[in-house]
This record gives sequence, structure tokens and C-alpha cells, in this order.
Amino acid sequence: MELNFSSMALTNTKVPCFGLIPTGRLLNPSKSLCFTSHHHLPFSVSSTDSLKLMTSRKVIAMAGASSRDLEMSNLTALSPLDGRYWGKVKELASSMSEFGLIYFRVLVEIKWLIKLSNIPEVTEVPSFSKEAESYLQGIIDGFSIDDALEVKKIEKVTNHDVKAVEYFLKQKCESHPEIAKVLEFFHFACTSEDINNLSHGLMLQDAISSVILPAMDELIKSISLMAKNFAYVPMLSRTHGQPASPTTLGKEMAIFAVRLSEERRCLSETKIKGKFAGAVGNYNAHISAYSNIDWPHVAEEFVTSLGLTFNPYVTQIEPHDYMARLFNTISQFNNILIDFDRDIWSYISVGYFKQITKAGEIGSSTMPHKVNPIDFENSEGNLGKANAELAFLSMKLPISRMQRDLTDSTVLRNMGGALGHSLLAYKSAIQGIGKLQVNEARLKEDLDQTWEVLAEPIQTVMRRYGVPEPYEKLKELTRGRAVNEESIRKFIKGLELPEEAKDQLLKLTPHTYVGAAAALALAVDEAVNLGD
Repeated sequence: MELNFSSMALTNTKVPCFGLIPTGRLLNPSKSLCFTSHHHLPFSVSSTDSLKLMTSRKVIAMAGASSRDLEMSNLTALSPLDGRYWGKVKELASSMSEFGLIYFRVLVEIKWLIKLSNIPEVTEVPSFSKEAESYLQGIIDGFSIDDALEVKKIEKVTNHDVKAVEYFLKQKCESHPEIAKVLEFFHFACTSEDINNLSHGLMLQDAISSVILPAMDELIKSISLMAKNFAYVPMLSRTHGQPASPTTLGKEMAIFAVRLSEERRCLSETKIKGKFAGAVGNYNAHISAYSNIDWPHVAEEFVTSLGLTFNPYVTQIEPHDYMARLFNTISQFNNILIDFDRDIWSYISVGYFKQITKAGEIGSSTMPHKVNPIDFENSEGNLGKANAELAFLSMKLPISRMQRDLTDSTVLRNMGGALGHSLLAYKSAIQGIGKLQVNEARLKEDLDQTWEVLAEPIQTVMRRYGVPEPYEKLKELTRGRAVNEESIRKFIKGLELPEEAKDQLLKLTPHTYVGAAAALALAVDEAVNLGD
């Protein structure tokens, strides 16, 4: 009997078409951003007074480009994520790209201006009319690739990316009579890192909630489905590469589903933090201008309104400790998936799984018969690349000289690569799972040839009934010797045991000696508990 798993792979229907078609995927204008109910992230944007992150982002890349132009871009990309694998990772680009960074900088600058207008003591920035607020929100909602290009054009002059955003906003608002009066309050009392750290936090928030967690969930569900479907498929275990007490294929899959779900939960509970305390974290400039305002309280209100967790103890930068936790958790998830990939690879190599072939595909350029486990190999390779980058990010980012050095700036621009290789690996593993067929005949063959695994239950029952030296007697029978059904049954019949105990042992086979494996596999959903 062959069990076909090709229909079990799940598909993420939320992936947007990216490149030539406009996308509004990032944030739904009709909903506040809240992960606690679905994706279990501890940051939420709700209530009428808090920020509703929304956008109708335009074309993100190569608008109007021909298919040949796109192919040329793939061929000349330095990173395979932006070339060969673009189609599989493109949904990360709206949040983790340069465009995403500029977009969130624009959002933070505008929201800070609106926040100032709501502080009564800042009389120089009166409360905005509904029309003015709508105009400012329109800049966020309508932010396009052309807007981002204009920011980059300004940056060529300023040689400063955050200042370019400030000048861009002044240009956009100078024609609006109400906002034009307060243009100099864009970026008020801010250091660039006030804007940047919140932007990076929002980038990670969006990428994790909209892309990474759904991909993890799809993977965990795919493996959980394997666990349930193969719960009763007996399999010879191997410890130290040698035959060991049987299990079921489903139970071994359940282990991975549960392990991965634990790391997924840890990721969802990681607090993404933000600071807004000025040049060295003391609100120096704020207090010099308005000494009668409780600026730490204002900063906390502002940061939490963006859906981030406020960090009051900072230098010029938010110290990135939360990023280290975040990336370490993703890295551990990836480590577990490497373990899964290698086990599946091994099961394929010994014939426990077959792989569904696709017409026209080639496994080897010289050996026509080959059907290689390329999806799991691709997954493992990308997980290694991702973890190398994640490890560097985790080690480097929390370290900054004195009140700040700039070494984190260029490093932070590489977060997308680490997430991209992780995402590519998750999708490759899911694709590989969809091609698997269980070869029960091969599993049965190994079990039929390893009756020595019943030495464990026999000597355990002998211990119960006081038979002397049970372990030693089974060792003499089985260690380094050929053992078969006949020799095992002969040994059992010669034991001084109650007849009922003998009968139970005689009923055992390598196929049935699986303990609670099936029950554990069938209960996987309760153990995983993604909360969906």
C-alpha cells in the first residue's frame, strides 16, 4: 500500500502578486493591526486614538517592465533572493526592502507631527483640522514607488536618508495652507535613530505577522497532517544508526510539529520594542524647548500607539536586545527544521518514502533514474545560510560603542536576507512534503528482518516475574547474532513465566511493538495548539 501525501501540502493564499501588479497586502485599511488574536504577537494597534497602519502601496518594483527586463534583472541580481528565488520570497519585499524602510519612516514622521498637534502645551502646532489630518494620512496611504524615488533623489543631495524623508514631507505639505505653517515641526526634537528604530520595528512586525508566521504555521500544519495520516504506520527506529525499538512514522513527524510549534510560540511572544528619547536617550532637546511637558510619557504614548513596546532606558539607539531574541528564536526554529529535513532525506534514502515525479523534470544530468530529494536539500542549505546571517545579527546588533556608533546601520539593512532565506527554506520543505509517498512495503521489510528488537519487551516482562538475569540472557540470544521469528518464539516458550504473560509475548511482532506511538501522533493538534 502506498499513501499519497501530495494532496496534503497547504497553500498560502495570502501571497500577493509582486512586481507588475499593485498590492495592498501589507495592511488592511479596514482593520486595525492586531496579532494577539490570530498570530499571537504581543503588539496591537486598535482603539480610535491609536494608529491604524494602512496603505494602498503602489507598484513596488519595475513597473511596466517587460518579461525580458524581469529575466535580465534575475540574471544580474547579486543575491539569488532577488533573482532566481524572487518569486518565492517577494512578499517580504514590501516590508523588508528599501521601499519598506522609506515608507515606515514617512509614516513615523507624519504620526509624530500629528501627535505634537494633540499636545496642548505645544501651542505652535495647533490641533489639525480633519481635512489636514486626512491630507497627511493620504500621504501614508498613497505612498508610491514614485514617492520613494523622489526621496532617493533628495538623498543624493543631502547624503542623509532620514533627512531626505523630512525634506520630502516638507515638499509634499508646503502647498497645504494649514500644514505649511508647521513644517519645521516635522522631525521635531528627533534624532534619526528615533525614526529608524521605530521603522525597523514596524518592518519586522509586518514581515513576521504577515509572512513568516503564516509560513511557519503552514509548515507545522503540513507536518502535523503527516503525523495524523501516518499514525498507524509502524517503522523501525534507529539509534546510533542501528535497529531499535519500533515506532510509527506519524509519531516521529509529531515530534517535529510540536518542537517547531514551541519556537513559533516563542517568536509570537517576543516583544518588538521602540524608543523615542532623542539624541542620547534623555529628551535633552525636548525639555529645552518645552520644559513643562512630561516627554517620557509622551514618548511612551507615541511608541505604543504604533503597536510597539516602549523601551525607556536607551542611548541614541534602542539597544536591539529584542532583535537578538527574535533572530535567535527564528534560528532555533530553523535548526529544528534542519533536523527534519535531514531525517526525511534519510528516510527517502532507505526507501521509506518515494517521491512523486513530475513530467519533464531531471534528477541527474548523467543518471536518468535519479529522483533526488532536492526540496529538502534546498531547504537545509537555505536554513544554513539564514542561520549564519541570523547569528551575526544577534551577536552584532546589541553591541554599540558608548552612546552609539554607526555599525548597526548597514547591518540592519540585511535583515531581509536572513528572513528571505528562512522563508525560502520553509516553502521548499512544504513543497517537498507534498511530493512524498509512504512506501509501506519497504517499512515492512525492515521490520520483518529485525525480530531482535523484541528482546527489550521480553527481558522487561522477565524482570517483572523475577526471572534471574533477564538482560544477560537476551543479550546472549541476540547480540551480534541472526535472530528471526522462530528463534524468538522458541526462547519465549522456554521461559518460566505465567501462561498469560507468555501468550502476550508470543503475540508481539516488530510491527505491533510500538507502544503509545499512534496515540501520541493522533494527539498532535492538541500538543501543537497554534490557536487558529
